[in-house]
Amino acid sequence: MPPETLTAERILQTTEDVLRRYGPAKATVVDVARALGVSHGSVYRHFRTKAALREAVTQRWLDQSHAELSAIALDAGLPAPERLRAWLAALFAAKRRKAGGDPELFATYMVLAAEQSAVIDRHVDDLVEQLSGIIREGTGAGDFAAGDPQVAARAVFDASGRFHDPAYAAEWSAPGIDAAFTAVCDLIVRGLAS
Repeated sequence: MPPETLTAERILQTTEDVLRRYGPAKATVVDVARALGVSHGSVYRHFRTKAALREAVTQRWLDQSHAELSAIALDAGLPAPERLRAWLAALFAAKRRKAGGDPELFATYMVLAAEQSAVIDRHVDDLVEQLSGIIREGTGAGDFAAGDPQVAARAVFDASGRFHDPAYAAEWSAPGIDAAFTAVCDLIVRGLAS
């Protein structure tokens, strides 16, 4: 059987495995290449530097939650208040899955995220833009009374930070966290209501 084609996606998957195994401080491009059975030069043909590879891994990891959130944000079949609650719940659930389902990779992500502030900034901007769209449509339908949807979206994102900011990950499995999340969602929706 011929060897599997070396693609950027295959490199990223393998890099996640290597990061999980060795941690971000010890994982090298040579480790990734060895796991793939190729030379490190082959990896560098796809990602020019170790930093570019780490940035791509961080971006890929963040993008995995975007599809579901984007689908909720664009679901015109749901009234804006329900859509906002569903979006916030999906974001919280995605972050919980990542933190609890793969703690080694989540810890690695925390290190990589600190290194990749531009990637994180773009991710947050994308999320705030999705929220802005929900709020804009809710304002147009008379469900919300937000002056500037972008400002309101940023405020909603900040107000719900306990449920998506990785700094709070240790709290996401605490007793009462679901009730706290519901209380914050209720407060946000009431605050936006006309």
